[in-house]
Amino acid sequence: MKLLTLRTPAGTRAVRQDGATLTEIDGYATVGDLLKNPGWKDVAAAATGATHAYDGAELAAVVPAPGKIICVGHNYRNHIQEMGREIPAYPTLFAKYAESLIGPHDDLALPQESDAVDWEAELAVIIGKPGRRIAVADAACHIAGYAVLNDVSMRDYQFRTIQWLQGKTWEKSTPFGPALVTPDEFAAGPLMTSAVDGETMQQTPTGDLVFTPEFLVSYISTIITLNPGDVIATGTPGGVGHARDPKVYLQEGQVLTTTIEGLGQLNNRVVKEA
Repeated sequence: MKLLTLRTPAGTRAVRQDGATLTEIDGYATVGDLLKNPGWKDVAAAATGATHAYDGAELAAVVPAPGKIICVGHNYRNHIQEMGREIPAYPTLFAKYAESLIGPHDDLALPQESDAVDWEAELAVIIGKPGRRIAVADAACHIAGYAVLNDVSMRDYQFRTIQWLQGKTWEKSTPFGPALVTPDEFAAGPLMTSAVDGETMQQTPTGDLVFTPEFLVSYISTIITLNPGDVIATGTPGGVGHARDPKVYLQEGQVLTTTIEGLGQLNNRVVKEA
């Protein structure tokens, strides 16, 4: 099943995608709202609300306002190597905030203050069932589904200090969507790519993770309760602009495309903030 958050003249609506048709799930403004209902799967499957064409639909971030966005650094071996680091014993965690999220086709804000804006294609895990201290063996039961995310990073701000947050959560910088795809239709493994103006920059299977989605759910839930709608961004593979020689960063007018086979595609034009 594929679930999306659709923008309409009357506000956002949670919808189910069936091929080229989007069906409203009555009573739920966003996918995040829907996931708070323990029976969300049955509610979504049974929905018979107003329909819309997928073609030309204006989509918001699939979960526009997660309670938590927890990101994982250094989780693909080829990225760890290109950044000159060692394979970590434990996940490297940092946070984003909801204000950073944009829809799958929204403009990506290029800040006036940064000259080093970089791409980071990522597989996102969306939580569907609350839990604390979740065992790895039980973690799959807490995953509602998966989506595509790009952890666009302002490298000059990121490396001002040893803490990364200030380079990772700029407003309107993180494309997220297009859909939540449930685990019966997707598992980590298919190819993930990022491209700038059609030129491939990253290309790695999503199964090449140091720490799996299930391990991350277990590890993070040891620290804090995971709630429905929370998001875990599982890390980026090699090919980022900052690791190139010479370094390459996003420029105004370029289009950043992020794709995961089986999950969909994000297409975001880079637009300088006023």
